[in-house]
Amino acid sequence: MSIFQAIIIAIVEGITEFLPVSSTGHMIITQELLGMEINDFVKAFTVNIQFGAILSVVVLYWKQFFQTLEFYYKLFVAFIPAAVIGFLAGDFIDSLLENVVVVAIMLVLGGVVLVFVDKWFKNPAKDQAISYPSAFKIGLYQCIAMIPGVSRSAATIIGGMTQKLDRKTAAEFSFFLAVPTMFAAAGYKLIQNYKTITPDNIDILLIGNVVAFVVAMIAIKSFITFLTRYGFRVFGYYRIVVGLAILIMLALGYELNIA
Repeated sequence: MSIFQAIIIAIVEGITEFLPVSSTGHMIITQELLGMEINDFVKAFTVNIQFGAILSVVVLYWKQFFQTLEFYYKLFVAFIPAAVIGFLAGDFIDSLLENVVVVAIMLVLGGVVLVFVDKWFKNPAKDQAISYPSAFKIGLYQCIAMIPGVSRSAATIIGGMTQKLDRKTAAEFSFFLAVPTMFAAAGYKLIQNYKTITPDNIDILLIGNVVAFVVAMIAIKSFITFLTRYGFRVFGYYRIVVGLAILIMLALGYELNIA
């Protein structure tokens, strides 16, 4: 992996990780366009740069992370479903991750949902406080994102909206929940692949994390503003286009790989 490729992948990660568009689908297309060889280090890189994206949430919302213990209790309650299902069904989830067709189909189906979701949840509650039962239910929605192509961000935001949260509050809780979820998932994968990180490629890894951090900060701030004003429809159409693009590439005989 060259530094140029690392920067491009990190930019894609930073932009797509917190948007409801599925970072996995975008990684497929980006790696194919760059003509990248998918080796063990590339797999470790695409997981490790999530730490940079996670840090962007903590920096942007640092006040929320230093308020009360109840904030962490609710995050823990929301995190439980993904932790349990991820532990029990990890191998099955990994097998799905290798299926490009599943990713493409879920991109399209998820896009259709986003096109109509604003019409389904028009009346958020006046009180935007998140209860423990609501946090747990949002955590259940997050489990749907274990299917590659679904988008963790989209699943949790929609989960929040089912609990009468407005789009902004649901999106911000989705960002908060990403911190323990992504940290656990990325940390586990890093432990599995740490031997691929050597003094020769550690600089590429550091550059990737810095780029992902900066781009994710910009993406989060822009997304919140856009979502509050315009809703999900644009993201829905975008997902449909990307999913269909992957299916067309497969139909034309392209061999697409997922890191």
